[in-house]
Amino acid sequence: MSTTNTTAAKAPIFDADDVQGQVQDLYVASEVWLHTHWLQILIAFATGAVIVVALHGLRKLGERLCGKHIAGGTPLRRGWGMIVGRAVTRTSNFFIVMLAAKLVVGYAGAPSQVATTVNFLWTVASVFQAAIWARELILGAIEHRTSSEHYSGEALLSAMGLIRLLVTVALFAVALVVVLDNLGVNVTGLIAGLGVGGIAIGLAAQGIFGDLFAALAIIFDRPFRRGDKISYGTTSGVIESIGLKSTRIRAFTGELRVISNKQLLDKEIQNTSVRDHIRIQFTIGAAYETPPDTLARIPAMLREIAEGEGGKVARSSFESFGASSLDFVLQFDIPGDDWATAHPMRDRVMVSIMTRFAAEGIVIPYPTQTTYTAAPDGTLVMPYAVADRPAS
Repeated sequence: MSTTNTTAAKAPIFDADDVQGQVQDLYVASEVWLHTHWLQILIAFATGAVIVVALHGLRKLGERLCGKHIAGGTPLRRGWGMIVGRAVTRTSNFFIVMLAAKLVVGYAGAPSQVATTVNFLWTVASVFQAAIWARELILGAIEHRTSSEHYSGEALLSAMGLIRLLVTVALFAVALVVVLDNLGVNVTGLIAGLGVGGIAIGLAAQGIFGDLFAALAIIFDRPFRRGDKISYGTTSGVIESIGLKSTRIRAFTGELRVISNKQLLDKEIQNTSVRDHIRIQFTIGAAYETPPDTLARIPAMLREIAEGEGGKVARSSFESFGASSLDFVLQFDIPGDDWATAHPMRDRVMVSIMTRFAAEGIVIPYPTQTTYTAAPDGTLVMPYAVADRPAS
């Protein structure tokens, strides 16, 4: 019994003859096409030229739109018009030419080899051009927020370099995967590799990325901005700067507090700069010996005093029976958020209440305690003088 070993010949990865044959077929098909469709080709080229000129004009319009936002060589506050204009100016000549070719290749009756080549080049041009436009719009939106909301320039300008790098890498990685997929390449392994690499980088720098995304959340959600007065936890102060990693807050007691952006957003933040009024509350007691008709007039007295000083009264009424007094509550609002104005008004209202109560004979009692002692014989010693009873 004989055994025959057959070795299968492996096809070469790169066959020069095959490539040469494809180029020859493309040349022949193009020559035939030029001879048979020369009129359609001339019309298509003329149409393509018009499209190219129109798109170049649109790009010039974008440059002019950007120029309107520049005065004396210095960019003004970035608006959406400038952002769109800057994105339009990033339109590449390759994309313009391929767009024109894509629009006219069908009309000219191009052979399949030419149409396939145009479709491939159009896919490459459109995908990467879309990535460029998306990058400019995203970065422009971030810059628009940082400039219009008066965020810290130095810190966020240094952060823009990292943000630009991250956005560029992410968008062009997606564009590369889309192009390879259109070429018929199996991108499953590439996507898996990019995913594993992204997870590894994210775990290694999760603190930095957490603070970076928190900074972006502050920019877009705008819970506060530079110069705002905020309170969080047991701390109150004024925002001095918002950076890539942390936010700096000047406490009302004078010290500078630095807190990471993520840790700050995890807390409940009270922004006192955006309130339109400051509410003041007084609890005033009147002695139990005060006549009922006078007690009935006290709420109106308190309202009159507060409104006379410019406050807007929210409540002026009887509150409760206290241990030593009948308690009344006065709540009034002072417009604005400036305590430098609110405190003097508060003091004037308090003094006016004391003056009015004195004029009306209303006593504001304070808690008192009476102590009784006993004599050696057990009789009670009164803490006050006792008048002698007249003899009967």
